[in-house]
Amino acid sequence: MSDPKGQAEETGGSDDAAVSSRRQLLMGGAVAASAIVSIRPALANTAASVLNCTIPVPDQGRAGSAIAPNGQVVPAGTPGAFPGTGRSFTGEQVKQALRGRPLPGTSYEQNQAYLNYIRRLQSGTSGFTCYASLQMPR
Repeated sequence: MSDPKGQAEETGGSDDAAVSSRRQLLMGGAVAASAIVSIRPALANTAASVLNCTIPVPDQGRAGSAIAPNGQVVPAGTPGAFPGTGRSFTGEQVKQALRGRPLPGTSYEQNQAYLNYIRRLQSGTSGFTCYASLQMPR
């Protein structure tokens, strides 16, 4: 016959491992929950700052230039091009314009040219980070 005390010792060792494993899992869950609580307000602040960031059209380095209908920056006075705005649009204004609303103070054609300019922004250009953050899913 087998020793009942020996079985209890074997099972007891296994139970200790299971309890230890459960404790680690619960502790990991508590850490994850506190991380989520900490990250949510940061994401809310990020979302708010994205909508308040600005995109100059054109960037300051090319102020005084015009914007062609395809969004390229061209010399002032180029036929068919629109003068730069001399101002910046907020992330919220650009977000709304990308959804179909016009940018403030623009005609339909100007709006399209300015949005094409914004879509063509590249890393290192003023306003690129703002535009890129508008593209990130939330």
